[in-house]
Amino acid sequence: MKKFLPAFLATTLVVVLFSCSTVPLTGRKQLSLVGDAEVNQSAAASYSQLLSDPKTKVINSGTDAQRVKRIGNNLAVAIENYLKANGYGDQYSFQWEFNLIQSPEVNAWCMPGGKVAVYSGLLPVANTDAYLAVVMGHEIGHAIARHSAERISQQTLAQFGGSLAGVAVAKQSQVMQSLFSQAYGVGTQVVLLKYSRDQESEADRLGLTFMAMAGYDPHNAIAFWQRMAAQNKGGSPPELLSTHPSDATRIANIQNLIPEAMKYYKK
Repeated sequence: MKKFLPAFLATTLVVVLFSCSTVPLTGRKQLSLVGDAEVNQSAAASYSQLLSDPKTKVINSGTDAQRVKRIGNNLAVAIENYLKANGYGDQYSFQWEFNLIQSPEVNAWCMPGGKVAVYSGLLPVANTDAYLAVVMGHEIGHAIARHSAERISQQTLAQFGGSLAGVAVAKQSQVMQSLFSQAYGVGTQVVLLKYSRDQESEADRLGLTFMAMAGYDPHNAIAFWQRMAAQNKGGSPPELLSTHPSDATRIANIQNLIPEAMKYYKK
């Protein structure tokens, strides 16, 4: 075990050092073991499959559908202008799509490569353009920050670490191996959940800035997330065991981030 640990740490360090990219605007270094082309291609195929599924009702006409596309395009133009102006233009090849889907879910998402879906159940909560820009900007923030690829990379590294660590305890008793496996699994899950919450907070930060660039006042984010919190009538798990920050934590963080976003606000 003593001989194994330095080798494991050295291997992990090499992987991390040579597999990092930088998130635009926040400057955070992130683990990146998979390429954009592969992830974006897979996302585009999944998105196309979803839209063509007979069970999926895409709303192509009407005020709501036009509103989703208009706000989405405003955000996309502002984001691409920022990326080009700050030297990130050649690192992104997004094929933007914005679609409204008939569903009672209060939700929206953005796949890698700029494939966005808004569920109609969200519209009563996001009942102003600024509110809708809050949530769409947040979801696009995940894609710009390459959070999907980062999660794949983190899980891959965790599995790699588990395999190497398993070799190190292979000569221990079955009881010790079982205890180690359980402890490693729980510890890894807690760490990955923390990364997920950090990604949510980073998407909030990016989303606030993107909506400001597109001409939507970031102050609206506080009221929007308060409205979203009111939808959560069933309660939430403890923050430590959740993929998302608590409502109170998120709103407090957003209040602190608004001054930064306002520097980019263009009426």
